[in-house]
Amino acid sequence: MLTKELETVNTPVTASWHDYYLLTKPRVVQLLVFTAVVGMFLSTPGFVDWTVLIFASLGIGFSAASGAAVNHILDQRLDAKMLRTRDRPLPQGRITEKDALTFALLLGLLGIAILAFLVNFLTAVITFFSLIGYAVIYTVYLKRATPQNIVIGGAAGASPPVLGWAAVTNEVSGYALLLFLIIFTWTPPHFWALAVARKDEYEKAGVPMLPVTHGPVVTKSFIVYYTILLIIVSLLPYLTGMTGVLYLFGAALLGMGFLYYAIQLKWGHDEGMAMKTFSYSISYLMALFSFLLADHYIPVIWPE
Repeated sequence: MLTKELETVNTPVTASWHDYYLLTKPRVVQLLVFTAVVGMFLSTPGFVDWTVLIFASLGIGFSAASGAAVNHILDQRLDAKMLRTRDRPLPQGRITEKDALTFALLLGLLGIAILAFLVNFLTAVITFFSLIGYAVIYTVYLKRATPQNIVIGGAAGASPPVLGWAAVTNEVSGYALLLFLIIFTWTPPHFWALAVARKDEYEKAGVPMLPVTHGPVVTKSFIVYYTILLIIVSLLPYLTGMTGVLYLFGAALLGMGFLYYAIQLKWGHDEGMAMKTFSYSISYLMALFSFLLADHYIPVIWPE
């Protein structure tokens, strides 16, 4: 009996396809690819060529998944200390660091190659630097160096609409940068809401997130400030003539909803409001970009 128990303990854990799938942070990648696809469609008055749509989505998706896998590798010791992340494949030993690195490199090389040879070189270059920005600059340095880590590091996560735009037009326009600015401004209140909810875990892990270094009260105030700034920034596509009234209505409605959650988080008494705000912020971004897409194509579907 004892022999059988020892054999069970010493049996190596075999990684499943699902473990590798989790390494890619699929929900995050799906949101990134969605905003990139919206950037593609907004870049042209007509419809996007299906080959560009498919190959650009694959290239951007594989590259983002590569960055996520590298993040898992570099943060595995930190992840082991946090309740939210300790069941990930690397801290649990279901995937070795070597296998995870090989997987990440293959994804990254495949993604950049698809973009360089089947889309255009500009998109491949911007994607490469975005990958380095997230996987190396943010994860290795910024995350542990400053409580403003997510503000500075948010640039990498805000790049997908620019990548999508460049994939179709082979250039980066001012309108593409407006889309970048929206996500860049959205990132701090989105992530700080999670950081407030997980403050004790970040503190235990030694990560200088804003709630750890300056306290939840200050962080909640910053969430309100950034949410107000986000509402203003989200109106710029309408004010610059990029979009019409439908988007204006959607942006205003969604922005007021975000501000409601931010205010409730700051002055309310619901202990679960931080996670509610975090969850709403994800829905907000998806809905906002859906309004951008709907507004762009309504004149095509229902011409005047």
